[in-house]
Amino acid sequence: MSKQSKRREALVYHAKPIPGKIQVLPTKKYATQRDLSLAYSPGVAEPCLEIDKDKNNVYRYTAKGNLVAVISNGTAVLGLGNIGPEASKPVMEGKGVLFKIFADIDVFDIEVDTENVDEFIATVKNIAPTFGGINLEDIKAPEAFEIEKRLKEELDIPVMHDDQHGTAIISAAALLNALELADKKIEDVSIVISGAGAAAISCSRLYQSCGAKRENMVMLDSKGVIRDDRENLTAQKAEFATNRKINTLEEAMKGADVFIGLSTANIVDKEMLLSMADNPIVFAMANPDPEVPYKLAVETRDDIIMATGRSDHPNQVNNVLGFPFIFRGALDVRATKINEEMKMAAVHALAELAKEPVPEQVNIAYGETRLTFGRDYIIPKPFDPRLIAEVPPAVAKAAIESGVAQEPIDDWDKYKNELLERLGSDNKIVRLIMNRAKLNPKRVVFAEADQLDVLKAAQIVHDEGIATPILLGRLDKIKSLMQELDFDADIEIIDPKSDEETERKNKYAHVYWEQHKRNGVTIYSAEKVMRERNYFAAMMVNEGDADALISGYSRSYPSVVKPMLDLIGLAPGATRVATTNIMMTQRGPMFLSDTAININPSANDLTRIAQMTASVVKMFGMEPVMAMISYSNFGSSEDQTATKVRESVNYLHKRHPDLIVDGELQTDFALNKEMLQDIFPFSKLAGRKVNTLIFPNLESANITYKLLKELNKADSIGPIMMGMRKPVHILQLDASVDEIVNMAAIAVIDAQQKEKRAADKRKV
Repeated sequence: MSKQSKRREALVYHAKPIPGKIQVLPTKKYATQRDLSLAYSPGVAEPCLEIDKDKNNVYRYTAKGNLVAVISNGTAVLGLGNIGPEASKPVMEGKGVLFKIFADIDVFDIEVDTENVDEFIATVKNIAPTFGGINLEDIKAPEAFEIEKRLKEELDIPVMHDDQHGTAIISAAALLNALELADKKIEDVSIVISGAGAAAISCSRLYQSCGAKRENMVMLDSKGVIRDDRENLTAQKAEFATNRKINTLEEAMKGADVFIGLSTANIVDKEMLLSMADNPIVFAMANPDPEVPYKLAVETRDDIIMATGRSDHPNQVNNVLGFPFIFRGALDVRATKINEEMKMAAVHALAELAKEPVPEQVNIAYGETRLTFGRDYIIPKPFDPRLIAEVPPAVAKAAIESGVAQEPIDDWDKYKNELLERLGSDNKIVRLIMNRAKLNPKRVVFAEADQLDVLKAAQIVHDEGIATPILLGRLDKIKSLMQELDFDADIEIIDPKSDEETERKNKYAHVYWEQHKRNGVTIYSAEKVMRERNYFAAMMVNEGDADALISGYSRSYPSVVKPMLDLIGLAPGATRVATTNIMMTQRGPMFLSDTAININPSANDLTRIAQMTASVVKMFGMEPVMAMISYSNFGSSEDQTATKVRESVNYLHKRHPDLIVDGELQTDFALNKEMLQDIFPFSKLAGRKVNTLIFPNLESANITYKLLKELNKADSIGPIMMGMRKPVHILQLDASVDEIVNMAAIAVIDAQQKEKRAADKRKV
């Protein structure tokens, strides 16, 4: 994608369909006059009076306890500099999105139009009663230090300047683990810090809290080594001025154990790396390009332990590992501040989490067989679902023990479970799907690439590195649309009806005829059918000219399924083809089956559908917790529709006792674990959070997923084909661009899985 196209895409993303990235939604009913009279006048007077009696009641009757202000004056926006308050607003909204999706914290972004320290502080103090916490963002140094210091002293709610402390906390956790692997003690190592801004100063201070010695640190700014004989140093720089008679980074690096980069790209060369001590630790955190390229570093020193700020290298130092969870813990105990004890608790929680066995969901997200603590894994991954259950409790405990908590927690197990429940609104699975596809992209045929939305999706898939698209359709129309979209990549375009494809069509036709000649297919009819794009696309996959295909945008589902079943057929051991949809709901991802193929499945069919769906759920690193849905509960009806569900469940219980599945169950009982536990405590699902629903027939499954999609605006990925020999996936008619992109990623993952299974079979 050209720079102009990326610019346009970014602008459209922030402008459409509604300007901005965040909104306010009511949390109470507001349908009736009674509701409104409670929400506002006269009912609202009652909580007002209670708060007037005791200000602490504001946490009981308002949203203050889960509301953080992200506040900036836009004087130091990452990579953009001093762009002012209005221009910084998209960044602050983005920070609000991260708070919400990672820790379920609501945010108001506040942009303050002043560079005067006293005015800024006065503004924040005046609005502080609204909020449970203050996240300062993108404020230039040295003003940022004074602003944070004074606000922490003068306010009774948590205040943190994430630019300072976020990087410090994450990198400190990584540093402790790196030192352990290098068999070095933090009090003994020499540390070089390139950069002297807010993040560098905060990192250096926190490393000292972890045990590093001030006399073992050398800090550099744009003028070189910060020495104690330099004039006009700020108080912060003077704090880290060295008495060593050196001037350059090259001199500072000789014999150094640790390099911390918070400056600019490509300032460390091969000779500097070679001059460092054994088992050097290099954290090159400049973005988007680190102080030393990762490839150069690991090729230069095979004993290096390296971290960057980038997601495409091991050991990403990412602030999202810190600030959402630190504020979560602080808010949940109503801490009056975020103190050093709480920051250190976060450091140690992150460091220890990296040493624990990694959930399969994380391994899958990053394409690893098994992530284990070591040189390429010294800090948890942002996808790790354990973060919210480990970091906030550690922070909350530190707040209680250090005396700044106003609402202690007694039942820590209950608290952890509540934290895990908050992940339901996050929908990390979409990011997991994309990340996993990018690790090993495959060739995906887009069989309707002369449709604008399909081509838009193919462009995104190409630009994001999700897959290598192959475009099928009318050549002239595709090229015209590509020009309109500024899609100028070198991509294979195929027109199955073009004379230029005669040789390939004849080849495919002959293969098809050989396979079907005893079923009434002539060579002439085979040649004719190869002019149809879905047959042509299926043959491309069959013959290894592509790895997967996507179709169905402009044609009915049955008309696209037929050539896939005709040419590609069932996977080895499969007796049935079915589909599942992943619905992104507020409670988390839900798998619904069968949404597109089997009209009235038998008990045996339902068993196979459940087994295939369980495999798909596991493919995404989740444990399937499956409810077999009906209009009845556990034998309350003898109708055939209910009894076939019961028969299927009985079979699964006998033959697959390790599978968490039960039924027949009404949907409300399946989804309300407390109600299920109360009425049917004997169920295998009692007390569990169901993530998979198997429906008794096509109409119930299809209606349910489309109702969820339209009424609740739940995103859907699917229908995902199950039981096919090759990776083919069929879109719903008129699918959105995002849905097509998601399905392309699913097709890539499907191809990866089938390739892996084939490789494993060859080894055997």
